[in-house]
Amino acid sequence: MGFVIAVDGPAASGKGTIASKLGAAYGLPVLDSGLLYRAIGLAVIDEGGDLDVEADCVRAASSLDFANLNGERFRTRAAGEAASRVAVHPAVRETLIAFQRDFARREPGAVIDGRDIGTVIVPDAPAKIYVTASAEARATRRWLQLLGLGESADYEAILADVRKRDARDAARAAAPMRPAEDAALLDTTDLDIDAAFDAARRIVEDARARREQSPKG
Repeated sequence: MGFVIAVDGPAASGKGTIASKLGAAYGLPVLDSGLLYRAIGLAVIDEGGDLDVEADCVRAASSLDFANLNGERFRTRAAGEAASRVAVHPAVRETLIAFQRDFARREPGAVIDGRDIGTVIVPDAPAKIYVTASAEARATRRWLQLLGLGESADYEAILADVRKRDARDAARAAAPMRPAEDAALLDTTDLDIDAAFDAARRIVEDARARREQSPKG
C-alpha cells in the first residue's frame, strides 16, 4: 500500500477542504467518501424509495456510477441529510467498503476523507487525522455555504441538524463516527483554512517521518 492519508471528522469540520489541499500538496488522488453516501441518498429519493429502508438504499448503491459525482446538488442540505440516513445501514456500508479500499491501494497512495476511514476502511493508514470543530462553528460554515449556493438557510435549524447528524453518526451500529486511537486530533474551531491546512500538513509530515524510520519503511 502506498502512503494513505485518512481524514475523518463530523460534517462541516473542514475535513473535505483539508483533504483536497493535502491531495494537491502531495500529488495524491482524493476520495470524498461522503459523496458516495450523498449520491446513494439522492438516488433513493429520485427513485421514490425510503431512506430508512435498507433494501431501497442497497438497490440504489448497487446501480450507481461513482465515477461522476460532481454537481452542486451533492452539496445541498437535503443531500447531507440523506447521506446521514443512508449511512446507518450496514449493508450499504458493505457495498462501499471494497470501492474505498481499492481506491486506497492506488500507488503512490491516496487521501480519503469520511467518518470511518481510519477506523474501518484503512485502519493501517500511515497518516490519520481527525478533524473537528464546535457545533456552532460548523453550523456557521454550513450556513454560509448554503447561502453561497443560493439556498434559504436558517442558522438555528442548521445547528439543530448538525447536532442531530453528530448524534446519529456517533450512535449508529455500523462503523460509528469516532477518532481512531492513533489519529491526530485537529480542532479547526478557531482556525482559518490556511492555518488548518498548515496544521494538517505538519501531522502528515510527522507520519511520513515515522514511516521512513520504521523497519518496514
